[in-house]
Amino acid sequence: MSTIISSDNSYYLSDQALLDHPEISTIVSKNHDHDIKSNAFNQLENCIYFPTKPSDQYDYVQLLGLAHGKRTFYWIRRDYLRPPESFTQWKVFLPKANGSGSLGETLSTPLIGKPLIGATQTFLSIGGFNTREEAENCLKYIKTKIARVLLGILKVTQDNTRNKWRYVPLQDFTSKSPIHWKESVSHIDQQFYTYYGLTEEEQQFIESHVKEMD
Repeated sequence: MSTIISSDNSYYLSDQALLDHPEISTIVSKNHDHDIKSNAFNQLENCIYFPTKPSDQYDYVQLLGLAHGKRTFYWIRRDYLRPPESFTQWKVFLPKANGSGSLGETLSTPLIGKPLIGATQTFLSIGGFNTREEAENCLKYIKTKIARVLLGILKVTQDNTRNKWRYVPLQDFTSKSPIHWKESVSHIDQQFYTYYGLTEEEQQFIESHVKEMD
């Protein structure tokens, strides 16, 4: 899965943003002018990030992030954003810090990101995908117990970086997959137990050590 997960700094401000707002360099940390850090909304609210879409001649897009401690979406001029390729595709957003690192813990409310929605460094991005269905299937997959127990091999702290996912197998999230994604998460786990030939003992270990996610 690590091959389709972004780093936590895949979205940047464009040169145009800094040209129009040179005050940014005096507000953010030195040498991080282009970064869209976790506190970006608080630092530059109503400067380049807006809780309500401005009514002017510019084209605006949204970013998922934290403002005043709460998860929310802010607006930014599209020409102020230097996004990754997945920006125009469907994706799944996941906090880059989650839990404590204990085996089998749940993930903190991952969600689907529509095309033309990005995120601050608070979040990782999984995908992009060409269809919403693929993103929904990916979301189900990362909720499965088998995916999260394999994540737990490397994720032993709250740090939930891309590298921690490298032992979680990448799946085919399209309708061509041997996995029937329309079933419930618990039934998808049962499919994977058969697909990967897990023993009864291995299945019992996963079922008893990993918390359920709806």
